[in-house]
Amino acid sequence: MDVVGDFITILRNASAANKIVCYAQWSAVRVGIARILKSGGYIKDFAKEQSAGGHAVLKVLLKYVNGVPAVTEIGRIGTPGRRRYASKEKIPSILGGMGECVLSTSRGILSGKEAKQLGLGGELMCYVL
Repeated sequence: MDVVGDFITILRNASAANKIVCYAQWSAVRVGIARILKSGGYIKDFAKEQSAGGHAVLKVLLKYVNGVPAVTEIGRIGTPGRRRYASKEKIPSILGGMGECVLSTSRGILSGKEAKQLGLGGELMCYVL
């Protein structure tokens, strides 16, 4: 199962349908991505909750600016079949710095800007505009 691709699809579909809240199965990777999206101003908030069946779920509150979703575009960079890696010098700048790149590094899930500041490279996971 592609955890990142599934989470991205949930966010993309919920924002396209103008939903206020969306839910995804809880995982540490999804929490790391949600943390980056919140710090970048793409979502309002996220929290860990229990579903009716007792399983942990990640509740994401989506952000809208004048009725337009803050997440205009989100997509995968690397896939489970073709991992993409970047050194600290080769971390891509998304839309000239207006977007955010998400990496999996030795210090956890980081944004491209955080990884550059720490001098780390890693697996390119997704981007958001």
